[in-house]
Amino acid sequence: MDQQPQNDADFLEPSVLLDETHYQEGYKNGYNVGLSSGKEEGRQVGLKMGFQVGEELGFYQGCLDVWASATRIDQNVFSARIRKNIEQLAALVSSYPLSDPENEQVQDVMEKIRLKFRVISASLGARLEYEGRPASSKQDVEDM
Repeated sequence: MDQQPQNDADFLEPSVLLDETHYQEGYKNGYNVGLSSGKEEGRQVGLKMGFQVGEELGFYQGCLDVWASATRIDQNVFSARIRKNIEQLAALVSSYPLSDPENEQVQDVMEKIRLKFRVISASLGARLEYEGRPASSKQDVEDM
């Protein structure tokens, strides 16, 4: 009689092992698929975010270049206060850690750049802003 329960346990053991084997295989396959798709998704998000940051920094650098050109033509085109703010913005843009995206100061530097740009725009009485593209350019064309 003691033999019977042992036989029942032996009878169920392959079924339990098969179930565990299928579970482990499914887990490994799912993990590997998730790992590769997660890396690809992360790469796509990183590429998109990097492009957006580069585009925004390019917008600010373009404005700086225009202001520098205006200053070369007429050194008194801007007040001393505005020239100082432009110099500060140029320093912020050049200090942005492009090659170190994991730098914890990335967001702080970008916020300082945006704030300084708003100060300059307000001081100039210009309606310049960056929203994926210069939002004021479309409005300025319509105002003409």
